[in-house]
Amino acid sequence: MFNWLLSAEMLILNATWGSSYAKISRNRLILHIPKQKQKLIMSRIYFDNAATTALDPEVLESMMPFLTEKFGNPSSIYSYGRETKLAIENARKSVARILNANPGEIFFTSGGTESTNTALNASVRDLGCGHIITSAIEHHATLHTVEYLQHSGQARLSYVNLTENGHIDMRHLEELLATSPERTVVTLMHANNEIGNLLDIKAVGELCRKYDAIFHSDTVQTVGHYPFNLKETYVHFLNGAGHKFHGPKGTGILYINENIHIKPYINGGAQERNMRAGTENIYGIIGFAKALEGATARYEQDSAYVNGVKTYMAEQLKANFPGIVLNGDTLGKSLYTVLNVSFPRTEKSDMLLFSLDMAGICVSGGSACTSGANSLSHVIKALYNGEEQDLVPIRFSFSRHNTKEEVDVVVEKLKELV
Repeated sequence: MFNWLLSAEMLILNATWGSSYAKISRNRLILHIPKQKQKLIMSRIYFDNAATTALDPEVLESMMPFLTEKFGNPSSIYSYGRETKLAIENARKSVARILNANPGEIFFTSGGTESTNTALNASVRDLGCGHIITSAIEHHATLHTVEYLQHSGQARLSYVNLTENGHIDMRHLEELLATSPERTVVTLMHANNEIGNLLDIKAVGELCRKYDAIFHSDTVQTVGHYPFNLKETYVHFLNGAGHKFHGPKGTGILYINENIHIKPYINGGAQERNMRAGTENIYGIIGFAKALEGATARYEQDSAYVNGVKTYMAEQLKANFPGIVLNGDTLGKSLYTVLNVSFPRTEKSDMLLFSLDMAGICVSGGSACTSGANSLSHVIKALYNGEEQDLVPIRFSFSRHNTKEEVDVVVEKLKELV
């Protein structure tokens, strides 16, 4: 008999799956799962790549020397320090070349959240922006930051309207820019992490140029997945996170256009050209650059393949579940890695995420940063104007490791569960 032991304090409702059952014994919740279903559970299907991706073995290999023998502090002047400093600068040059930026415009950070916080706080503190324009479907790294700046009286906040399928209303954006008496920072994500909608980053950039606005774009879901040419894109700040394209967690970048100047965002040392104090995450930086190099080299092959898996799943879901709704511009201007659908709310579908997890299928109801929340994500609420009682949204997100055979397994399991 295969048992899972979980804390009895966990709230689990209707925890049954076929002939599986649950019972409480000695303050422990014991889940009994028949042998014929154990194999499926142990062989998990991972469809949550927008949350994080598996580390590429080649990336790990590139990092290992800097976890072992190349351990010098890059700020040291002797050979151990010089070799790690050189490795960091070579990584910076590689990232800059791929994004068509200057190496001096690339700063290594701990990830997308730090980069977004830095860009937005600096826009208000250092660049004179008294007005912030954003949307209701941004990542919380953006929304919580701009809300703080508003509530602390540092800036006025406006939300641009959305179209019916979740895109930015460009006419309303221009209206907000044209009528703003203060200098404005526009912060809009290049691709939404929950519904996948893609922003026309060049068109927004040109509007910002027209009205002398600062432009920050959260590109966490697109760096490593799409080609960039920052010399031909009007943007002042953008950010990336290595773990979204098979790199290490805890490492990212902030691009700062060379034509703007901000104050240090972490004080206490001369690292990152006096902008971000603290000993560098050497192996993370090496892994970030290696992962970006690999993702760029495989872009055409991987994007076509992953988009094929996504399209196949959308077709299978529409064919087998007539009541589902595709959230956002799923098959239009959308990430090839993300598919977000809503199932009609029923007694069974209320437990859908848990039931899929019990079946060894990893998906999410929205952003990983809001996992565990009892209600719908702010993105789905904004998209459907609060009609949350009728929706059970599921986000499937894909990588090159996924297959159409896995899609077939998930669809068959969904037939049992919905």
